[in-house]
Amino acid sequence: MRTPRTASAGRFVAALCAIALLLGGCAGGPTPQAWAAAVCAALAPWRAEIGTLTRSTQQQMTAQTSPAQAKENLVRLLRGAERASETARQKVEAAGVPDTEKGEAVSRGFVASLTAVRDAYGRAGAAIEALGTGQASEFYDGVKAAVDTLNEEYDASSLDTSELDSVELRRAFDEVPECR
Repeated sequence: MRTPRTASAGRFVAALCAIALLLGGCAGGPTPQAWAAAVCAALAPWRAEIGTLTRSTQQQMTAQTSPAQAKENLVRLLRGAERASETARQKVEAAGVPDTEKGEAVSRGFVASLTAVRDAYGRAGAAIEALGTGQASEFYDGVKAAVDTLNEEYDASSLDTSELDSVELRRAFDEVPECR
């Protein structure tokens, strides 16, 4: 049997939870600072890896190698970029949804952008892998076409932040050490 005191305490706890929900304290997602730190921690090694792979690809494109060697190297580089992008995507997804206005949309946007980048690298790798190496000029024309498509898809995958503006997240990205 509930006593009046127990019922009163239950109403009090319910009222506190309602207030906390209104203030955002019970939303369950990471704070903007924690989310920004996790995202930047996921993206820093990805950016470094993509930079290294891009430089290696550029060197490979100007190196004097056979089409078969170039194909092997380029496919390896593009598959590496695909894996690095997937790792970053998984880490950003694991960061959850920041507890802020538009947090769900921002999180989805980051994950979608990394998914598109991963897929672009995967398609470029598959396109180069499918090229024959018997005729050098045909092979390099095919490589150029695959890289041109990759660049277009990469540019198109950029995160459009015009609709995802969050003052809290912008401040968090500016403040947390992982993002500097």
